[in-house]
Amino acid sequence: MEGHERREKLIEILKNSKEPVSGSELSKCLGVSRQVIVQDIALLRAVNKNILSTTKGYILYYQEKQKVNRCFLMKHTTDQIEDELCTIVDNGGKVLDVIVSHDIYGEISTNLIITTRQDVYDFVNKVKTKKVQPLKELTDGVHLHTVEADSEEILDRIEIALKGKKYLLEK
Repeated sequence: MEGHERREKLIEILKNSKEPVSGSELSKCLGVSRQVIVQDIALLRAVNKNILSTTKGYILYYQEKQKVNRCFLMKHTTDQIEDELCTIVDNGGKVLDVIVSHDIYGEISTNLIITTRQDVYDFVNKVKTKKVQPLKELTDGVHLHTVEADSEEILDRIEIALKGKKYLLEK
């Protein structure tokens, strides 16, 4: 299979999947190494394919209708991650990413794409079972989340809820 055909098949796999697909799964399906998949993803992104890399794998990202987003500056303990993320999704938000600003390394970010409570539980479980430190630990708990919603009113509601729980820092 040539590169062009393989990339078309890769897009087809992602289109037909309701869940993120790991690089390992894609490499098995397409009979190539994981590194080839990474390169193919980079090439597809270069031609404006909306492919996101999440902690669960790759997904095609479609924006059905115009959404709004806002960055929230947060600080809380690791034990409060689940409550923070549930507060956002329960109020109609989608957590797109987490960003920290490190003194040495600069801005570090990763896509999260957390939309439901199940996504929250899966993320928190992964942090616990893999015994990894969340990015916020690099910056004494301070981090940003980009949150997407259908309206500014929903983002306002999320902001009020986060302030009420004292997770939100003033900029």
